[in-house]
Amino acid sequence: MASRKTNKTVEELLTRSNKLGSNPKFTNYAGGNTSAKGMGIDPATGKKIELLWVKGSGGDLGTLTESGLAVLQLDRVRALQNIYPGLDREDEMVAAFDYCLHGRGGAAPSIDTAMHALVDANHVDHLHPDSGIAIATAKDGKALTSKIFGDKVVWVPWRRPGFQLGLDIAAIKSKNPKAIGCILGGHGITAWGDTSAQAEKNSTFIIKTAETYINSKGIKKPFGEKVAKFAALKPAARRARAAEIAAYIRGIASTDKPQVGHFDDSDAVLEFMASAKLGKLAALGTSCPDHFLRTKVKPMVLDLPGDADLEKVKARLTVLHEKYRADYAAYYKKYATKNSPAMRGADPAIVLIPGVGMFSFGANKQTARVAGEFYINAINVMRGAEAISSYSPISDAEKFNIEYWSLEEAKLQRMPKPKPLATRVAFVTGAGSGIGKAIAERIVTEGGCVVIADLNLTAAKEVAASLGRDNAVAVSIDVTSESAIKQALAEAVLAFGGVDLIVNNAGLSISKPLLETTQRDWDLQHDVMARGSFLVSREATRILLDQKLGGDIIYISSKNSVFAGPNNIAYSATKADQAHQVRLLAAELGEHGIRVNGINPDGVVRGSGIFAKGWGASRAKVYGVKEEDLGKFYAQRTLLKREVVPENVANAVIALTAGELSHTTGLHIPVDAGVAAAFIR
Repeated sequence: MASRKTNKTVEELLTRSNKLGSNPKFTNYAGGNTSAKGMGIDPATGKKIELLWVKGSGGDLGTLTESGLAVLQLDRVRALQNIYPGLDREDEMVAAFDYCLHGRGGAAPSIDTAMHALVDANHVDHLHPDSGIAIATAKDGKALTSKIFGDKVVWVPWRRPGFQLGLDIAAIKSKNPKAIGCILGGHGITAWGDTSAQAEKNSTFIIKTAETYINSKGIKKPFGEKVAKFAALKPAARRARAAEIAAYIRGIASTDKPQVGHFDDSDAVLEFMASAKLGKLAALGTSCPDHFLRTKVKPMVLDLPGDADLEKVKARLTVLHEKYRADYAAYYKKYATKNSPAMRGADPAIVLIPGVGMFSFGANKQTARVAGEFYINAINVMRGAEAISSYSPISDAEKFNIEYWSLEEAKLQRMPKPKPLATRVAFVTGAGSGIGKAIAERIVTEGGCVVIADLNLTAAKEVAASLGRDNAVAVSIDVTSESAIKQALAEAVLAFGGVDLIVNNAGLSISKPLLETTQRDWDLQHDVMARGSFLVSREATRILLDQKLGGDIIYISSKNSVFAGPNNIAYSATKADQAHQVRLLAAELGEHGIRVNGINPDGVVRGSGIFAKGWGASRAKVYGVKEEDLGKFYAQRTLLKREVVPENVANAVIALTAGELSHTTGLHIPVDAGVAAAFIR
């Protein structure tokens, strides 16, 4: 495969792809594909050979790199026309692409490869712009295409992506020499050019011309009149209500399998939900395959005002969810054949709460977020189609043929096995440094999402940023404040839909002899760790019970909860309090599937925020060693003679929560390298 640095064709393709893919008006995330044809060298013969570079299956145009391109020998792909067995067997052609690869071929070829190979143009773009799909899904889309574009753009009736669609578009280009592209009914657009710049210009022309026509010729109220009772609540009120119902909605959306959530209350969503046509258009579902593969064919829509009584809203959501599942099962039964894959689940991926916002769900945060973004694309499409005509998506039968396509099933089966904490959302207090940071990092490594909750918001943001946009968020928390805890958890459920794993790690330490320990020392120590852990556990449990998905609560206690050392009355007493909270909550919450366990570290000096704030100096003085040698000192008094570091504590959290100890609750795990005096008995 030619290097981007030495092959101008590849460089031009990637530059064009990144530019088109980074513009949300041009295509959605991971949607569409681009290609280029050019000359390369056949290593087996040393002769020049014509190659096709095309975006591979599942890649994203906006971030496409050379490794994301499939590379095929053009003459071999075109020769497949000679063995094409017909429409009923066109899926067999995907496997045939393997015999056309150039060397190892790079990324896996997508179903649209035939379109790019067979169209007689050096550069081809297939995109999913909202404006283009609006025309593609308009009831009179064919007539509109002719009216808007004349003979420059040709209408192609809906056909499922595949080899036959590639043949169709190739024939259309041949018969329409003035055409620069086409509108694919129900789907998107395809444009072409002899040069990369010309292809980009033609794609841009189609998209912007469609957008201009819709904006200038469309009616003023494409969604109809506003419905007063579904009007958007004020920002603070709608986000407060969203936080109240997020976990409950996540619970019902996770009936078949656990899901991560995302919340969106953008203007486009709120406008759509407050419109007279909401019910009609939502029931019609999405049209572009990229959309409904992410959003499911239809959303679930609450038919009550957003500020209705909370318990009434939950009760109605339960009824609507049961109906949604029954309707989806009926849809599956109606169109499934004996060769169809098993039904993948009947829960909604999109839940619309008028006046409040949209909840979207997926197997991870990125999938949930992108599902929401795709539904906004669908809203834009519906708005455009209704502005100039009426929205007329492809039929449910065709949607089913895409959703349960054998090729789509094969793609799903190729996906890697989920990591142990996939779909799980952790809320870790004191995660801006030390043990909490190490725990957060390990949770993300194991596939989970994490809320970095810390009094030091700057530190929390730094940790969250290092873990990635879709893996972590930072929130400010003061665990001595009941209201601050509630606010932090509200932000958590708005970020990820709920929480599953709570780690009570926030703490401080005051090391003084009894007679020097003040009442303020005692109260502060207990307010942060004993009362703070209690309050976090109590408020988080409300969320866990709303979700009905079980959960884990972990207390980072201490060796000192069972070991009596000198000059440490306030710290050790509050650690003992935390340790017994573990037992008490394990006994109370077990019937709800909530497991409560503790970890008893000792001597975690390296990277510790507590030790850096004076505790290290204090303990070093007690033991008569230099502060910089404290970790080594602690190690030498252990049975294993090993220093304990934050990552060791994080390992214990994973052991308790990642499935291996699924039947364990009320346990305290020592992470102290072996301190006989602290053996639990």
